[in-house]
Amino acid sequence: MKYKDYYKVLGVARDASADEIKKTYRRLARKFHPDVSKEKDAEEHFKDVSEAYEVLSDAKKRAAYDQLGAHRSGQEFRPPPEWGSRFGQGGFSQSDLGGMDLGDLFGQMFGMGAGGSAGQRGFSGGMRGRDVEATVRLPLDEAFRGVEKTLHLAAPGQSPKTVKVRIPAGVLPGRRLRVRGKGGASMHGETGDLLLQIEIEPHPLFQLDGKDILLDLPVLPWEAVLGANVAVPTLSGNVRVRVPAGAKTGQKLRLPGRGMPEADGKGDFYVVIRVSVPTEISDEERELYERLSKLSRFDPRPDFPRE
Repeated sequence: MKYKDYYKVLGVARDASADEIKKTYRRLARKFHPDVSKEKDAEEHFKDVSEAYEVLSDAKKRAAYDQLGAHRSGQEFRPPPEWGSRFGQGGFSQSDLGGMDLGDLFGQMFGMGAGGSAGQRGFSGGMRGRDVEATVRLPLDEAFRGVEKTLHLAAPGQSPKTVKVRIPAGVLPGRRLRVRGKGGASMHGETGDLLLQIEIEPHPLFQLDGKDILLDLPVLPWEAVLGANVAVPTLSGNVRVRVPAGAKTGQKLRLPGRGMPEADGKGDFYVVIRVSVPTEISDEERELYERLSKLSRFDPRPDFPRE
């Protein structure tokens, strides 16, 4: 069996009072709570702190724990003789322990939840189930409009389950959504949360730039020179844009508020002009281009050498 030093986890002495243990737990729980903490590995620290408090805050569990003696964290050890029959429900023999760690053992003895971990404890004192993490990959149009998804989840130590979740409109890639009560179940308290990592699939036409959406618009040479009124697609429907006379490749036309509908304000939609030159032309078109080359006085390379 692997030993966990619950006193060291909480940072209290082995003779600490129940009040001191409670105060220390509350301070550490606030520090490492996954909803608010910026600390590295906050969720794992929170689970360890919760498990330690679950044992040391209960007189019977603490007495059973203290009877194990003091060891190094992670050290392999054996409980004293008759310990299992004295404290366990129905008793534990040495052969029953196998490769079980201390958290698993206390979980079986006192019903501390799946996998023997206390899971996550809220400040109200109830025991929470484990949070479950999953990745959701969305087409851009679903991320834009919002969508309801059916997910098949498998929490550690629990049976697979199917849940329905609502993805809000305007969700961006890399965003982490917390869905309350859709995580791992708990035997004695509230269900854990589902943590969704959002990924968005590439789109054949549109590109995401933060909460803005970009669309390349191929423009014919005469449209770029003379200007044109062109229909373009957006995720909220087709619109017409005016390509100004003298338009250049890379020039952006802004459509305000047609980007991703983020919670802190909508993004914009940008039409990016790309002047497109025909690769195949008729003899008549060639004659017209040759005539234009002789008529035009436009010099696109004024600073370049003439020869």
